[in-house]
Amino acid sequence: MLVPAAPVSAAPGAPAPPSVDLRADVDRDGRVDVTGTTDAAGEDTWNTARGAVFLPNIDDDTKRCPTAGPGGKPLTDAALAACDDASDAVINGSADLADLARVRAVPTAGLPATATGAVSVPAGGRYTRVFVKRATGWAHVTGKTRLTAAELRGGLEFAVESTDIVRDSKVWDGRAVIRLTVTVPGRPAVKDDITLRVAPLLTHHHLQKAQQVLVTKVPGKDDYARGQQAFVNGLAKEVKAAGIGLPLVTFDKYEDIWAQDFVEPGYVSMTGPGGQRQIIRVMLRSAQPDREAGRELFERMRGDGVGVVQVTGVRDSEEWTLNSMGNLETIPPYTHGGRSFPAGRIIMGERKDDGSKPARAMRTMLASQGLQDPLLLDTSWLHVGHVDEFVQFLPAPGTPRGWRLGIADPEAGLKLLRDAQKAGHGGTRMFSVPDSPERFAPKETIAQALASKWLVADNTMAARRIEANLAVLRRETGVTDAEIVRVPALYTRGTEPVGERGDRMPRLSRLGAGQVPDVVAEHGQQKRLVRRDGRAAGPGAVMTSAYVPGAVNGILLAGDRYLAPRQWGPVIGGKDVFNAAVTAAYTGAGMKVSYIDDWYTYHLGMGEVHCGTNTLRDASAAWWKP
Repeated sequence: MLVPAAPVSAAPGAPAPPSVDLRADVDRDGRVDVTGTTDAAGEDTWNTARGAVFLPNIDDDTKRCPTAGPGGKPLTDAALAACDDASDAVINGSADLADLARVRAVPTAGLPATATGAVSVPAGGRYTRVFVKRATGWAHVTGKTRLTAAELRGGLEFAVESTDIVRDSKVWDGRAVIRLTVTVPGRPAVKDDITLRVAPLLTHHHLQKAQQVLVTKVPGKDDYARGQQAFVNGLAKEVKAAGIGLPLVTFDKYEDIWAQDFVEPGYVSMTGPGGQRQIIRVMLRSAQPDREAGRELFERMRGDGVGVVQVTGVRDSEEWTLNSMGNLETIPPYTHGGRSFPAGRIIMGERKDDGSKPARAMRTMLASQGLQDPLLLDTSWLHVGHVDEFVQFLPAPGTPRGWRLGIADPEAGLKLLRDAQKAGHGGTRMFSVPDSPERFAPKETIAQALASKWLVADNTMAARRIEANLAVLRRETGVTDAEIVRVPALYTRGTEPVGERGDRMPRLSRLGAGQVPDVVAEHGQQKRLVRRDGRAAGPGAVMTSAYVPGAVNGILLAGDRYLAPRQWGPVIGGKDVFNAAVTAAYTGAGMKVSYIDDWYTYHLGMGEVHCGTNTLRDASAAWWKP
């Protein structure tokens, strides 16, 4: 919008003030219209549907950022995070230039040779950098930069980047105002402003197609390492069968097998030239500063089109396990109750029983993006406390909503056992894991499991807690019974901890249904446990984990392909009754189900296939469109 810097009261016959007009891609079509009006209306405001977008330029297109110090000495986390394409005042090649939004100045005719121009950023300047295209190339705009009359008469092109994402909207809401001021000696200065907003950092949802799968490799030749290697090999075959052409991304430096937990893949995007989406993947490191595996995101993944974000200011009092990213999932896009979430909505678990929540710094950052308003569910009843242990979202093409909600159903799990017992199979072994010592798989029968002091009570409690969470999801999304996929599950309080990082999985003891361990697991900040995060139960508290491998804790590999953990349940009539029931549940939802064995690699550590993997998904859809 053209705004005189001061009231203009030209004397009769005096030259009219120069016309200054800045334009940006307000309609988000990938072009800056300097002749029409499509990018003129609303240029000084910004909302979800309209307004110019620019990117936080936090990738490393030329791989210039160091990953180690002199002599290979490890860098601090802060030093790793300090470098990216926006950490210098130059454009690092053509790929870097593509990440910058364009702003244009409409040619200003009739300027005298004495006219000059200047560019400033009166709002958001701390987080915004502007470059101007000159005959000699792109130049960083500073307070000393002066634009010549010839440049102003010919029209100018600017490129704009943000140096960071929005971390706290109370500190910076992501808006930047770019101002062009033109001065002619003896006349009042004239200016024009254009408003941009940095693209929100968004997490993926399951309506976005999986493009690549992440997993951790463990080197070595012992039983544990060979088991993890077998899992990775099996996963690679399943990924290929699902039509994913890119190879696995394998983390291999820190041996943290919980690839779901130390990172949440996300993205930022704007419309680039030709209407194509310009995307930077953003690997969001978990708010666990002492979790070394997060360093590999900088050391291995950051590069062309891939950036990394880590939050700071995490307090020691904030519970470690709730900050794992298995405790962050995303509801697919929906509209309900007057609210619209075109990019989906985040869910996270909290422990209402004691008031523990994920780190405030992470919750603030996620909420400050302004699009995926995190919804907290109660995970007090789970040892690990992650939402991926009981809820998921499945594509449902052709339906009004486009997705269904998958939910763990302990009552269905109990019914499978009771029906088997009524049919005369109470003496059948509860688990069919082959050649497994009792410390790795309980030897109890169906009848013994049902007669356990705790199994029925624990699963009745789990069912009640799940239904309470489901009530929240119904209220917030409007999901109906017809859109809920109930997947048989069973939980138990019977899990012992492993020790420090060197105590690998074969040393983990797994108890029978509901048996109370002598030492309840905890995961303090100074620990490096091989098993997934756990915590100590307080007096009178009952916290559970999956007894039969949690089927909802699997991976959606394609719109109709689901990879579940093999159930290893009772085998009756030649078939695993839990595998059969899980298959029926997903098949009824239009999914093709395959299974992978994660008993030793993940299940005994209180996690499943989903906990040990991660997915990079297609981010080409416009996040601002319903």
